Amino acid sequence: MTLKLLSSAVFAGFAAGLIAVLLQFWLVTPLLLEGEEYETGAKTHFEGVLVVVEDSEGNIVAPEEEAAEVAEEEENLMARHATTFFMNMVVFSGFGLILVAGFALAAQFGHQVTFHSGMVWGLAGFIAVQLAPAAGLYPELPGTPADNVVLRQYWWMTTVVTTITGIAFVVFGRGLVYIVIGAALLAAPHIIGAPHLPYYAGVAPPELSALFVSRTLFVMMIAWVVLGGVAGYFWHRQTD
Repeated sequence: MTLKLLSSAVFAGFAAGLIAVLLQFWLVTPLLLEGEEYETGAKTHFEGVLVVVEDSEGNIVAPEEEAAEVAEEEENLMARHATTFFMNMVVFSGFGLILVAGFALAAQFGHQVTFHSGMVWGLAGFIAVQLAPAAGLYPELPGTPADNVVLRQYWWMTTVVTTITGIAFVVFGRGLVYIVIGAALLAAPHIIGAPHLPYYAGVAPPELSALFVSRTLFVMMIAWVVLGGVAGYFWHRQTD
């Protein structure tokens, strides 16, 4: 059983992590880099007008940036890409292990997991870990002010746990009482509300921030569905 858990999680985590990395490089990373240009002052957004700071050759630079720093920034960018790749592999392998542990628990109650039902499990994981917390704490571009990070972490973890438990009660519970309890757990963190500053502020245009949020959630949804489908496929093969 342990070998089954590990192998399914590793295969699924690698596949989902690879998909997530490729989609992030294509859709999300360019927005992050543009957000950093606003954070450093290379671009400014004021009253709907874009102001770009350029050097004598027409290259976009921050006011304090020197030519000698450009090569170093390119090296840092490659290091960031490598870190993104390995972190996605590790994180999605961990998510895969948790997901497959859920398969094992469901199997004890007579629920069989296949490729297609695994995709549904992956979608539920996306809702619990990404979508539900994003309803209160959405993905933010660099330079966006935020409330106390510890309070935000507590709210995020509480939301993930209550959402997972609530989904389990609604889907696997038998009887109206379980459905009501599950719905209450799903709603509780959002009724309490996420910690936020009493104002909205940020150096990037709101259109860029909105695009960043939507693309981030889209990439995570695809990765989670792949994670669940691949994990379900290998789990089903090993239990046949």
